[in-house]
Amino acid sequence: MKRSAEGFARIAREVFAPIYPVIAEQALEWSGIRDGFALDIGSGPGLLAVALAERSNLSVIALDADPAMSRIAQKTAADLPARVIPVTGDVHCMPLRDDSVSLAVSRGSIYFWEDRPQAFREIERVLRPGGVAFVGGSFGTPEIKKAIFAEMRRRNPNWDDDVARRSGQATPETLRRELRESGLAHARIREEEEGMWVEIRKGVLSPRAR
Repeated sequence: MKRSAEGFARIAREVFAPIYPVIAEQALEWSGIRDGFALDIGSGPGLLAVALAERSNLSVIALDADPAMSRIAQKTAADLPARVIPVTGDVHCMPLRDDSVSLAVSRGSIYFWEDRPQAFREIERVLRPGGVAFVGGSFGTPEIKKAIFAEMRRRNPNWDDDVARRSGQATPETLRRELRESGLAHARIREEEEGMWVEIRKGVLSPRAR
């Protein structure tokens, strides 16, 4: 059953909230990027977008395919109206210019993309030369993951089956194959105890190539 935007936002705030500051710090540290424009793909209620804005000088585009989610993200970012910009759009064809984003992140939405190779190409398209993206399903830290699983099992008896089904649709092997299909020049899988990331980097053109 499809969960409503309000129901999804409530779970994000009540259960998953501790994840977002950790993921924001990881993305900023791994990328070394703290200025320019960032993009949160499948932003939901905007918690990760806000965490990124609060911890950097980035302006963050919170992109979600559901207009209701964009409205919720607008409320979430009420204290940062000029720094977090909710936008309704699809990862497969994003309403963003080429080479416009320095850092892209996405936590959890990769499992729902219908055509991941196309989504990966779109992410590379909007990245600036030297930009980087981290898209995946990390739970932040092993401790946070344990706490979230305990609470979600309490709320949803089918939680473990749901996680296994989603994870099975995007295994490291599957993602590596889809990255090859996408034709990206610089991409890899980062596997960690608390989750997994697809890391996409856009190369900097040499002076001659420009």
